[in-house]
Amino acid sequence: MGRPARSEIGPAPGALGRANCVEAIRITAKETNESWEIPVLHEDEDLLALDKPSGLLTSPDRYDPLRPNMMRLLHEAIARPAPWAARRGLTYLMNAHRLDFETSGILLLAKNKPALITLANMFGSRQPPVKRYAALVQGRPVETEFLVDVKLAQNPLKPGRMKVDQKNGKASSTRFVVREQFVNCALVDCFPLTGRTHQIRVHLAHAHHPIIGDAVYRGAPLWLSSLKANYHLKPGKEERPLMGRPALHAEGLELPHPRTNQPVAIHAPWPKDLVVAVRYLRRYSLSA
Repeated sequence: MGRPARSEIGPAPGALGRANCVEAIRITAKETNESWEIPVLHEDEDLLALDKPSGLLTSPDRYDPLRPNMMRLLHEAIARPAPWAARRGLTYLMNAHRLDFETSGILLLAKNKPALITLANMFGSRQPPVKRYAALVQGRPVETEFLVDVKLAQNPLKPGRMKVDQKNGKASSTRFVVREQFVNCALVDCFPLTGRTHQIRVHLAHAHHPIIGDAVYRGAPLWLSSLKANYHLKPGKEERPLMGRPALHAEGLELPHPRTNQPVAIHAPWPKDLVVAVRYLRRYSLSA
């Protein structure tokens, strides 16, 4: 696969991203009394691209199938039907790929079975759609561009986690492009060339640049107190990390349309926590 095209840097400092979306789909988990407003990023007769928030499963958890997940909640809304589903005449909706529980950004769905089959073939091919993730990582990569190409396998000692296993693992490859350098961390574009579970997270940890906030793979939280000189917390207040979850966002997706074969480019604005973290890094932690 050729070198992915580099796109423009994320939102301008201060932009909150999600608030600019034209429409949002509301889903509710009655058992946990949670609800989510899911922005629509792209829609046509075959495709629906949503901006998945961090903290919501894409599909059922094999270890805890009763946890709320996006696909079950969408299907329940279609069955009722919810106003947004009735307005579209939706009877079918399936995800073409997945995002981790704490990863935000583009999730592409098929609105009919022929589109799903075509998308599944695309994502499983040697020339998959171009996916671009934005990640904040620890440390300063020496190279502005680098490739991690190592095999990954399930970690038998830690269910739900992956590990590098060059003997028994499956081939996986990710290209990384450093977008911006700070004193002790960097903003990196991630282009997964394969689609293994936790691939970007494990590859960055393997490269000694774990994702900020990714405790599963040795990533530490990002604290304002570590950036700002003379930081003072108000009495009785407890500091919360700027990024307490993995700082990973599925920002861009480019693919041929499953019906027309015309190029489709989808962009997901940064979520508020990533915007705020980068804003503070630019203010207090710019590298020389």
